Amino acid sequence: MNINSNILDCEKIKYVHFVGIGGSSMSGLAEILLAKGYKVSGSDIKSSNSTQKLEAKGAEIFIGHRSENITDQDLTVYTVAVKEDNPEITRSKELGLPVIDRAELLGLLMKKHSFGIAVAGTHGKTTTTSMITTIMLESNTDPTAHIGGELDCIGGNTRIGNSEFFITEACEYYGSFLKFHPFMAVVLNIELDHVDYFRDLEHIKSIFGEFLALVPNDGYIVACADDENTLSVVSKKECNIITYGLKNKDAMWTAKGITYNSMGCASFDVYKKGEKVGNVSLSVPGPHNVNNSLAAIAVAYTCGCSMENIAYGLSRFGGSHKRFELKGLVDNIKVIDDYAHHPSEVQATLNAAKSSNHNKIWCVFQPHTYTRTKAFLDRFSKSFGEADNIIITDIYAAREKDPGDIHSSMLADRIRENGGNAVYISDFQDIAEYLDKKVEPGDLILTMGAGDIVRIGEMFLNLRANK
Repeated sequence: MNINSNILDCEKIKYVHFVGIGGSSMSGLAEILLAKGYKVSGSDIKSSNSTQKLEAKGAEIFIGHRSENITDQDLTVYTVAVKEDNPEITRSKELGLPVIDRAELLGLLMKKHSFGIAVAGTHGKTTTTSMITTIMLESNTDPTAHIGGELDCIGGNTRIGNSEFFITEACEYYGSFLKFHPFMAVVLNIELDHVDYFRDLEHIKSIFGEFLALVPNDGYIVACADDENTLSVVSKKECNIITYGLKNKDAMWTAKGITYNSMGCASFDVYKKGEKVGNVSLSVPGPHNVNNSLAAIAVAYTCGCSMENIAYGLSRFGGSHKRFELKGLVDNIKVIDDYAHHPSEVQATLNAAKSSNHNKIWCVFQPHTYTRTKAFLDRFSKSFGEADNIIITDIYAAREKDPGDIHSSMLADRIRENGGNAVYISDFQDIAEYLDKKVEPGDLILTMGAGDIVRIGEMFLNLRANK
C-alpha cells in the first residue's frame, strides 16, 4: 500500500481485524480505532487482560487464529511476529482485503494529526514517551498517546485525545518507524541492537537517517548531544534541530547542580542556551533519567508547555510499568522489576539501583534472544559491576529458535571471569527459593529482562508472604 495515501480515510474501511490483537501495541491501536467509531475484531492465541478490556469496549475477540475469523472485515492488520502463512492473513488476501502491518497503521493514525511526536532511540523510548505524555496532560494539551508500556495516569498504554498532538514510541526494528509521519522526531541514542536484523552499526545509523528524513523542513529534531552516533546522523538534516545533554557544552538544553535523594531520584536546575529557566525534581531514579527528562523538557517546551507545568508533570511521573517498577516490599527487602535487556540498559539500571539506599543488590537477569546474547556476550559480562550477586537464568527465545551455540551458563561463566559473583539457575521456582535463603533485610532484588522474568519477583514475594 502507498503510505502517501491514508486508507483510513476511505469510506469503505469501517471494520478492521487485528491478527495478534492482544499485543501491547496492537491492543492500543485497536482501542484508538474503537474510539474513532470503527468496528473492530481480532484474534490471539490466548485471552488476556488486553483482549478482555477490548471486548468490554465492543471488539469481537477470537481465541486462536483461524481462516473463518475473516468474514466481512474491510482491512486486516498484523504484527511482525505473525508468519506470512497465518490462516487469517491468507484468507484476507484470498478475499482481496488490504493487509497492512502494525507500524503502517500507527503511521497512518499519526498522519491524521498535524503534530506527531515520535520518540526513537536504542534505549529509553518508553520512559521518555511516558514523561512527555505526563507533561502534556498536565499542560492540558489533550494529546493522543501510544506507549510501549503501561502508564498509570492514562490507565494503560494508550490515550485517545482530541488535539493535534500524537505522541508515540518509534521502534527501529525492521525499519518500522520508516512508516511514520513525525513533525517532531526525538533521538535519544543510537547503538547496535537487534542484530538478527541489523548488519552492523552503520546499518542502524542509515535507518535512523532515513527516519529523520521524514521530518519536514519546518519540523523539529530533538537529539542527544552526548551521543556521537546520534550527532553524526542529525548533523546531515536541514530542519529545526534542538539538542540536549549533560556532557556536550554546546547542548541547547542541559542540567546543572544535580543532586540525588535517598531513593536515587535527581533534582537539578534546567538551562536553555546558558540561561536558567527552571528547577526539576524527578520521581524516578538514576542519572540516565536526567537525560531522558531533558529530552522530554525540550519537547514539551517546544510544544508550548510552561516550565511550571513541565516541572509539575515530571514530579508526578513515577515511571511506567516494567521500568524500575517496585513490585513489593517484604521483610525490608525491595523487589524491583526492569525491562533492561541490552548491556547499556543493564548498566544504567544497576547505576540507578546503586544510587538508592540498600545493602546488597541481587540481580536476576534473563537474557533476551539468542542473537543478542551471543553478539553482546562480552559486553554483558562486564555490565553487572554494580551488582553484588548475579543470577542468570535461561535465554528468553522470543521469536528465535535455539541455534545451539549460546547458553546462559556461558554468560555466568564469563561474568565470574570478570570478577562478578554469578550463578546460573534455570528453574524460576528454584531461583525464588535460592533468594529466599540468601537475601537479608535491607537488600534489593532486581529482576531484569524483556521476557517473563517478572514472575521470579512475584514468586519470592509469595514465598515470604506465606511464611
